Amino acid sequence: MAVRHWLNRRLEVWRPVLVGEDGSGGFMTARVQVAEVAAKVDQPAAAREREESDRWGGDHTHDVYVLPEADVARGDELRGDGQVFRVLAVVEPSTPIYRKCVVELWQAEPDPAES
Repeated sequence: MAVRHWLNRRLEVWRPVLVGEDGSGGFMTARVQVAEVAAKVDQPAAAREREESDRWGGDHTHDVYVLPEADVARGDELRGDGQVFRVLAVVEPSTPIYRKCVVELWQAEPDPAES
């Protein structure tokens, strides 16, 4: 069963990387684009999925489906069409025909200085 025909969006994959020391014994990170993937963005099917997402430390708002070889990992961001999704988990079915990314839609708060 092919899923390629359902993947109707292109999303950029952004991943945190170490960029240097912070001067206090830690490290600074920045997100860099590492790939672009074909994807399908769905709403979660049930409230149960939102409850399960508590274990991953986020609010499960959408499911994003990508090809099984797509380089997407927990902690990445998927960006496209003005949206930013934070990847909470990546799961695969027993037959690797797709990868499902459990994500949280991240929305920036308005800057009060711009009001």
